[in-house]
Amino acid sequence: MSSQLTPLAADVRGDAFPTLTAEQINRIRPLSKVRRVEAGEILFEPGDSDIPFFVVLSGTLDIVQPDRQGERLIVKHEAGSFTGEITMISGRLSLVRGRVTAPGEFLEMSNHDLRTLVARDAELSEIFMRAFILRRVELINRGQGNVILLGSRHSAQTLRLREFLTRNGHPHTYVDLDTDSTYQDLLDHFHVTLEEIPVVICNNRTVLRGPSIQELARCLGLNAHITASEVKDLVIVGAGPSGLAAAVYGASEGLDVLVIEAESPGGQAGSSSKIENYLGFPMGISGNELAGRAAAQAQKFGAKVLIANSVTKLNCDRRPYELSVDCGQTIRARTVVIASGAQYNKPKIDNLKKFEGQGVYYGATYIEAQLCGKDDALVVGGGNSAGQAAVYLSQTAGKVHMLVRASRLSDTMSRYLIQRIEENPAIEVHYRTEIVGLDGDTQLQRVTWQDKNTGKISSHDIRHLFIMAGASPRTEWLKNCLALDNKGFILTGRELDPVLHDFKWPLPRVPLMLETSLPGVFAVGDVRAGNVKRVAAAVGEGSIAISLVHRVLAEL
Repeated sequence: MSSQLTPLAADVRGDAFPTLTAEQINRIRPLSKVRRVEAGEILFEPGDSDIPFFVVLSGTLDIVQPDRQGERLIVKHEAGSFTGEITMISGRLSLVRGRVTAPGEFLEMSNHDLRTLVARDAELSEIFMRAFILRRVELINRGQGNVILLGSRHSAQTLRLREFLTRNGHPHTYVDLDTDSTYQDLLDHFHVTLEEIPVVICNNRTVLRGPSIQELARCLGLNAHITASEVKDLVIVGAGPSGLAAAVYGASEGLDVLVIEAESPGGQAGSSSKIENYLGFPMGISGNELAGRAAAQAQKFGAKVLIANSVTKLNCDRRPYELSVDCGQTIRARTVVIASGAQYNKPKIDNLKKFEGQGVYYGATYIEAQLCGKDDALVVGGGNSAGQAAVYLSQTAGKVHMLVRASRLSDTMSRYLIQRIEENPAIEVHYRTEIVGLDGDTQLQRVTWQDKNTGKISSHDIRHLFIMAGASPRTEWLKNCLALDNKGFILTGRELDPVLHDFKWPLPRVPLMLETSLPGVFAVGDVRAGNVKRVAAAVGEGSIAISLVHRVLAEL
């Protein structure tokens, strides 16, 4: 990096790579051992697990990213600096190589002892966490990860892989083969044909042709640190705002917590371009950034996160409860918090699936906005997510159309968003209007909608459709196990009164608030009947659930 930094860039660089004082280093010594190192010694490699934490006392250490041309230098650590980035907290595999370049002495600390130090020393905890997060951000911005994704903007699977890597905060290099032909020699080197696109190259050696999300996660070892051998105090199903809040509070209070997430942290909120009505963020925050911070916070306290895996069954007949996961594992838990959220309802259009990822999207993040460019866009929905998407896309799109089934926005949308939409000349709202047809060859090219007031049907040359209308709960795996309402949402607390007898409630006490028809199993966030569809409400429910979990654990 250039040495000519702006004041702001210099501040960020200083926070990412600070120099510890002698007094701070002395507080690290009791949990460390002094290690003599020699020039050329490799301390860790990409793909290594449980790598130690090092503080440089004397000598130097280069952190490099291996690639086909050799290595790219990330940073040179000198006396007073320390190693590590977010993998030190998440427990996932190393992305980089650490090579000693001048002999000296380092302090070496185990990952377990680092967690102990972070838990008891507030000042060092803040220094380390800020540095780890900023270092990961720098790796992402530089594209210095252990993944190269070669794909096409016209490929739905390419979009899914990009979204997975981005929403999981995994540094990677993306190559758009539609515009960049310089990587043809790389394709030839690995004997890849165009029919096999998208292609992922992991760790500069493993080639995946058209991989699934699960295959990519397995190649990157994202879940290598997860074991199912022990009974967990708490298993949280879903890593949206409510699930992450439960993980933070549960792990910080000493519970053994495992979070199982089918896709990426953040849930529906993770696909929001900007959340402006969440307490403490007056300038707003993207859903992906909020989820990333929350996931790092949960992992800091020791929560484990199993990514790209779905729970397929909850065994209701025995305790500890058993959860079957699609990777083949069975995980046992004393208590369960279900935070699996909801998914946007899809219009009943025969060829909708054909265009998913190829003009039809269910999130409006930076990736989708890039694909849209200056073209016109269409947003379906009248809630906050749809409003946020319309405002965000209007900054770059030629024009944004909004289709709303209701006759106004105020029933489902925050006032501040309504004002922005009404005052934005780039947004046109069509009330009581629904999509009736989609057309195109492989990519979406045309959308037809109907005005329900007049019956008029019109066709429009629109190639980017964002669907954010309504929501259905993800509870198929819970049928015949928990009490659900007629829409599939989970009943909890007093809402169980009319049906509790049918589910043979076994305890003398009544179900606690947020507790389901199964003792010790709770539901929070969008999956719960009667939920308030706001991020703050979901976070509140997730945190409240932990106090109830403690009460149940005390009964066992």
